[in-house]
Amino acid sequence: MSGSIGIAVNPASGKDVRRLVARASVFDNQEKRAIVRRAIVGALGAGAKSFAYVPDSHRIAQAALAEFEGGICARAVDAPQSGSVFDTIHGARALAAEGCAVVLTLGGDGTNRAVAIGWPTAPLIPISTGTNNVFPRFVEATVAGAAAGLIASGRIALADVARRAKVIHVAIDGERDDLALIDAVLSAERFIGARALLEADLLKLALLTRADPGAVGMTAIGGLLDPLADDVDAALVLTLGHGRDAVRAPIAPGLYADVRVADARRVGFGEPIEVFGPGVLAFDGERERTLKPKQRARLTVRRDGPWVVDVARTLAAGAASGAFRIRLGERDGD
Repeated sequence: MSGSIGIAVNPASGKDVRRLVARASVFDNQEKRAIVRRAIVGALGAGAKSFAYVPDSHRIAQAALAEFEGGICARAVDAPQSGSVFDTIHGARALAAEGCAVVLTLGGDGTNRAVAIGWPTAPLIPISTGTNNVFPRFVEATVAGAAAGLIASGRIALADVARRAKVIHVAIDGERDDLALIDAVLSAERFIGARALLEADLLKLALLTRADPGAVGMTAIGGLLDPLADDVDAALVLTLGHGRDAVRAPIAPGLYADVRVADARRVGFGEPIEVFGPGVLAFDGERERTLKPKQRARLTVRRDGPWVVDVARTLAAGAASGAFRIRLGERDGD
């Protein structure tokens, strides 16, 4: 059974304050449009024909899809264009209502977190165009699109090539719940201010779904102490800001800092980690919520997040099934 490919592009990703303080890479909207276009080419090559996209203020997906007018079915879902994270959250809900078979996201960890808030079980192929790129990976959009096309056309079953992601569930006393895909961090700061976490001396605690020594951000701190892969059913909690030892880690692209670590230990799924204000909670590299004095937040990790497609595995399955083989006489016009 075939379905649509969803497209969600964050026009603000790859442009935050870390470009000023750490010289992180910049992804302008022209490049994002080119990435979407290449993904569409790949999807068409794998048999997909239907697309649904989240509209954005810069018309990135719309402009890319317009280049294929007449050869595809493309429609915008109903979503606001306020320039805030809520556009992505509501857009993801609309893609779920549309029944998309798979969703291509362009952004960083924060973009995919917003998609997961809107559609907690979304089938994702995340393409990295952000700053904190632990959840999405750098993958050529042409082959990412081809993987999406194989799934959307029904040639490859999602369950055969995707895995549920770990999620940090956040329950804050007296307020709405929240979530993170990679890390939840408590900082001693009192106000959100600039969203990026760049003051290492103010970090108090970090809960990580994965600890990757080859990444940047909070996950790198844990990865340089106790590497933890995404496929391991556990999390890593770091007690920060005091202790006799420090870890020199890349807390942002182009920015190393010495982070004091008092303790690092693994925790199982469902084991609650409690933190108390005052402070600021950051999720997936961005400060999001303020805790008042003595206000409690309870953090737990479970593997009940989005389905994340393994692009290489999908293409290998497509090759094994003969999805890309054609008889010359079957080509259009022959």
